[in-house]
Amino acid sequence: MGKTDKRVDAYIDKAEPFAQPILMHLRNLVHQTCPEVEETIKWGFPHFDYKGMMCSMASFKRHCVFGFWKAALMSDQSLLENARSEASMGHLGKITKLKDLPSDRVLIRNIKEAMKLNEQGVKLEKKKPAEVKTLEIPSYFKKALTTDAKAKKTFHSFSPSQQREYIEWIVGAKTEPTREKRIAQALEWLAEGKVRNWKYIRK
Repeated sequence: MGKTDKRVDAYIDKAEPFAQPILMHLRNLVHQTCPEVEETIKWGFPHFDYKGMMCSMASFKRHCVFGFWKAALMSDQSLLENARSEASMGHLGKITKLKDLPSDRVLIRNIKEAMKLNEQGVKLEKKKPAEVKTLEIPSYFKKALTTDAKAKKTFHSFSPSQQREYIEWIVGAKTEPTREKRIAQALEWLAEGKVRNWKYIRK
């Protein structure tokens, strides 16, 4: 048997009048489709667990949302498209009335697929952290830094992002004369302890 949570009752009771029938319909549909579902409150809004997190719903002042934990692995690509187009945390877009919901047939199909993913123990792949690119200092700039001890000391005391601002500015020069001019300017500013965009720093 499924398990309800009084906190979900309270959540629905406190929701805006327009949202209550939407939340109740979604809740009933989840229980109807997945009799063993367990309700809980996570991050302040109702979740439905079945062999792990399965789906959730939430209400706001002007709309409701409903989402699947493993939507990225589900066959209905409109779930992700709706989330992107509406810039919402749900996968059905912004729901303001019952008619905004997909048909019960579609929702039941999606819930069953979400159930199956959890039954099979399918896990969401963790996103790999973006690789931090090694900061490469052009040889000609390294050579220029050796000509000014103060500039060199300042440059190497800067954070990678501050160093990158100088390097990208210098490398971005389209002509040799422009590049030499920027190197000379960089050395001057660095000797004075200035970051590349020092002019835009609010005092």
